[in-house]
Order: sequence, then structure tokens, then C-alpha cells
Amino acid sequence: MDIFIKYNYERTYQVLIREQLERHEIDFDLTNSGCITLDNKICREKYDSLVKSLKHYGIDIVDNQKVIIVQKIKDVVRKMLHADNGMPLVKISTYLSEQLNENYRSLSSLFSEVCHISIESFIIFHKIELVKQLLLTDKLTLTEISHRLQYSSVAHLSNQFKNITGFSPSVFQKITMTKRAQLN
Repeated sequence: MDIFIKYNYERTYQVLIREQLERHEIDFDLTNSGCITLDNKICREKYDSLVKSLKHYGIDIVDNQKVIIVQKIKDVVRKMLHADNGMPLVKISTYLSEQLNENYRSLSSLFSEVCHISIESFIIFHKIELVKQLLLTDKLTLTEISHRLQYSSVAHLSNQFKNITGFSPSVFQKITMTKRAQLN
């Protein structure tokens, strides 16, 4: 039997980080941007223990400035895609520039340098992953999903979906539902 889950990335991150910091008895202030402000300096032993426990969950503490900016870009994109009220109505380049207070061209260049893909490709990949999740868990129509993710049309969404997955959204949904039914 398969159980499918839907989770809030931001909330999961906050709960997990909060639990680990409290477990290590570290005084902190947690922001929504992936930044933790420590109230006091911590000893090396406690820091190393925190690093190890976070690594268990696939979380790394970042100290390279370029990687920090790239992580901020990824966090803004994920938050933007998973917003309950849908994506912003402004261009993504404008949104990222405003959220990070940086020139989009600089952000784009840095992102490509560090990740070896463009911000646009990163966004498309994550949008399609979200489309798959929404098709399987939220019972939304493709039109509703297209509107929520600011696609210009259902055809545009379908074309991107097929380019990434090799299937149209409806074929993907049918195959997945058939496999679920066979497993139950």
C-alpha cells in the first residue's frame, strides 16, 4: 500500500531546524529565509554536533558567499511556487530581484556558475514537480494548476510537462493512478 503525502516545505524546515537547535541547547532566532541568528557564540564541539545532526536530514550549514546567495534564490523560488495564494503576478526576474535586493542579471549569472543550470530551468523543473504533486493529491484540473502557476495557457504547461517527463499530464495521471490501483 502506498501513502502519498503533501507537505509544506517552509513549515517542515522550520520545525526540523527548531527541534535540532533546541536539542543542542542553542539560543537562536529563526527567520523564514534560511538564516539562523545565534544569540550567543557556541563552542566548536556544540557547532560540530549541530552540523552532524543537520547533515542526517540532508541539511548543510553554508559558509561560501556564492553558495549562500544561490541557496537564497532556491528558497525564494520554492516559497514562491508553494505559496498558498499562487505565484506572484510579476515577472519572476522582477520578483527575485525585489526579494533578494539584487540585480537579476547578477543573480542569474551566479546561479548558472554554481549550479550549472539556469534559474529558469530550475524553476521549470520545480514547477513540473509541483504539477505532478497537484495532479495526484489536490484533485485540481490542469486549467486550475496552469492558472495557479502562472502559465500563459494549459498548452504551454502541457508542453513543458511533456518535455520534462516524456508524458502529457493526463497520461502521467492515468499511469500513476493505474499503478496505485494495482498496488492496492
